[in-house]
Amino acid sequence: MNSDCNSSTISDAAIGIAAKHVGAIVTLAVEYAEPAAAIVVFDGQSELSLALTAAYRRCLGEATFIDFDRTKPQAILSAFEILEAGDLVVLIQSTSFRLAAFRIRVELFKRSIKVIEHPHLARMAGAESLIYIDSLAYDSDYFRGVGRALKTRLDRAQVGVIHSGAEQLVFPAGFEPARLNVGDYSEMRNVGGQYPIGEVFTESADLEAVRGRVRIAIFGDSSFSVNKPKLPITLVVAEGRVTEALDSTPEFDRVLESIQEDEGQVWLRELGLGLNRAFTLERTVSDVGSFERMCGVHLSLGGKHMIYNKPNIRKKDARQHVDVFVLTDLVSLDDEVVFRDGAWLVEHLA
Repeated sequence: MNSDCNSSTISDAAIGIAAKHVGAIVTLAVEYAEPAAAIVVFDGQSELSLALTAAYRRCLGEATFIDFDRTKPQAILSAFEILEAGDLVVLIQSTSFRLAAFRIRVELFKRSIKVIEHPHLARMAGAESLIYIDSLAYDSDYFRGVGRALKTRLDRAQVGVIHSGAEQLVFPAGFEPARLNVGDYSEMRNVGGQYPIGEVFTESADLEAVRGRVRIAIFGDSSFSVNKPKLPITLVVAEGRVTEALDSTPEFDRVLESIQEDEGQVWLRELGLGLNRAFTLERTVSDVGSFERMCGVHLSLGGKHMIYNKPNIRKKDARQHVDVFVLTDLVSLDDEVVFRDGAWLVEHLA
């Protein structure tokens, strides 16, 4: 099942950096070690997929490597069947693997198998490939230290304010218990998930309390790609809903219209605090699912959010979750500044 993956145009030096980063993910984040078994399922449809496969070969030399494009689905499922709790599966995907009704990550998690997933790699090529590789760097002290400090502050905060130029978006009703995506699975049921990582997320305890204005520098468009308009778009928010978009673009109008058609209104839900310093508003990749970890603030538009339940949003009516990225000057929680000049300031906060 092993296959040669030497046709990537990404340099050997970059692959070496990737190997260092994924090695840290394997050992420090998901805490995998031999003699547990490991399977790497990959495809050859993008240069980034080829490069990451080569990187994992360097740090998981004893693993079984399966070429998804050249292997029958039943053979892949058979390889999964012999795995035991604590074993590891790595999924390196130019798009997203499908095995009929078998939901790969979900089904493996049910059996306590560790999973590292790299999806939609074909959306990122050339210079973006190198940015993506940088985003895989795992600084456990930074991710876990800043992540836990932000969770502590969010969980006890009564008021939060995003300062965006002359505008302010106010969260005056406190927040839902914050969730961490920082490579620490010690208190979680499942080990692993989609990479890159680096995020603390929550939402207002009372969605209708959120009000104000906020400037958006980047948004996820209808093709799930990062879209950066020439001018920031100012969202007007009242009672937790977007009521107006100033300096909008035709593509952003299509996003809002789609949400409006599906849900009848445009809720503002997730407050995401991204920690991944490889991504900034200037240093981007095309895939929104990867760029979501950008160091800074992102919000979600639309009623869909799988983590938090709200009495005024019925799950069957909540169909969309669109990430938008804020042009953020600073973030304050209970009048204490926790983000400024593109960096989080909470490493030493209790």
